[in-house]
Amino acid sequence: MLNQIKSLLTTAFILSLISPAKALEVNISPVAPQQGDTISVTIKTDDPNSIPTLTLDQKTYPVFPVGDSYRALLPTSPLNTSGKYTIQVTGDGTTKNLGVWLKNRTFPVQRIWLSGKASRKATQLELDRVAEFKQLVTPEKYWNGAFVRPNAGRVSSVFGVRRYYNGVFANNYYHKGVDYAGGAGSAVVAPAAGRVRLVGKEAEGFHVHGNLVGIDHGQGVLSIFLHLQDINVKEGDFVQPGQQIGTIGSTGASTGPHLHWGLYVNGIAVDPVPWRFSEIN
Repeated sequence: MLNQIKSLLTTAFILSLISPAKALEVNISPVAPQQGDTISVTIKTDDPNSIPTLTLDQKTYPVFPVGDSYRALLPTSPLNTSGKYTIQVTGDGTTKNLGVWLKNRTFPVQRIWLSGKASRKATQLELDRVAEFKQLVTPEKYWNGAFVRPNAGRVSSVFGVRRYYNGVFANNYYHKGVDYAGGAGSAVVAPAAGRVRLVGKEAEGFHVHGNLVGIDHGQGVLSIFLHLQDINVKEGDFVQPGQQIGTIGSTGASTGPHLHWGLYVNGIAVDPVPWRFSEIN
């Protein structure tokens, strides 16, 4: 009897050695992304203490724990060529190469004429402060669920528009957000929870962006609101979705009262609309 038990234990041990380990689980959403989409990559590993790595086009993206998995957010823009991209994920001692096809998307073209105060060049101050803000990657995740609409006005300019400024085509440029043609003084609210990390004022040198508020939603997700009239928050404030942060104005390089909402993921401006109609958690 003892020999039989020993034999069974030996067999179980050998099987445990030759049985294949559970494969690294990787899920990509959306399955058919288009230019401007945010690609969410969810990774599940056997070892909860082993943080996986993810690279795309030789760039490594931050990976954060979300529940019992890890998640990375990959931004795409109208400047990305359509076609196949390879996402490389390493974890549990293995590497997976996953192909994703980025679909082509047609973006409209606008002609904008700026004159007087609206045609001023950006100051070094605003360029530096805004660039610094766009590079924030905070480990904490503040948002939860779908983002809310920041203003009730109609959409006057969609994401990704290509533009001529005063008759000259802006190469390597696309409209980095959504414009809302709300009335002057109408409320602008936070689309999701986050910490106010940037407040800029036209009077202090923000000649192009105008009065602005930048909110850090965490994990490389940032909102910026331009051309405001009033600002109702200060740097360091923590805001909740739907909380008023300012009012619509026409400060900076603006041809009339409107709100520009830009959403950045890991430093790249992405289309905010999918974030309003889906939950990236």
